[in-house]
Amino acid sequence: MKTLVQDALKGLIDDLRATHGDNLACVVLYGSAAAGDHIELRSDYNLLIALNRITPEDLRQAQAPMREWQRLGHPLPVYFTVEELSDAADVFPIEFHQMANARSVLYGHDPFEFVQLSDANLRHQTEYELRSKLLQLRRLYIPASVSIEKLCDLMNDSLSSFAALFRAVLMLHGHEAPVSKPDCVRATANLLRLDPKPFERIFEFRASDRLPSSEKEAHELFGAYLFQIEQVVEAVDNL
Repeated sequence: MKTLVQDALKGLIDDLRATHGDNLACVVLYGSAAAGDHIELRSDYNLLIALNRITPEDLRQAQAPMREWQRLGHPLPVYFTVEELSDAADVFPIEFHQMANARSVLYGHDPFEFVQLSDANLRHQTEYELRSKLLQLRRLYIPASVSIEKLCDLMNDSLSSFAALFRAVLMLHGHEAPVSKPDCVRATANLLRLDPKPFERIFEFRASDRLPSSEKEAHELFGAYLFQIEQVVEAVDNL
């Protein structure tokens, strides 16, 4: 983790402690940054903040600490009460597995130490999220198709989102999901016998900024990528 981000996190935690006092239970970094693959996929620094209670006043007080955090380009944290973390595990199985499998406790206790993760709704949520993102990918292709740069940005951003869902696909098949997103994509491609080349090409220009050399190549890559995503959705639907 770069020093700039470490300093920003330390400053944020100090501000949160001053703002919430004893009401602040924990602050957790989760996702790609905690897993260590944030350089390859340029992920956000996602934070979970747990309070003992959450009122509108508690959220209004958080505005000042969040202003600087957002100014640095990071997303707003997700707020839970400690009780909600236990009660909502069956409603958000994908998100809770993601948080539990790749997390770093920055302040307070580990909120997932005693949380019982549930897979009861995992298949339904996985298909719902995959289909929603597939529809969005098709829709966003329309404005992105005007340039190589915009199209590559769309593939970059969407693959990061799909990779998080591929963890759930692996779990549905009884496989332990790798921590890093690229490894999840590769494992899913191997499991479902997908063509890995579109994914690897996106990883390649994501890491090196070596974009497709022509619009024809970029559009062909998108078509191949879209087809592989459709195959994943079909596989989950058939479970």
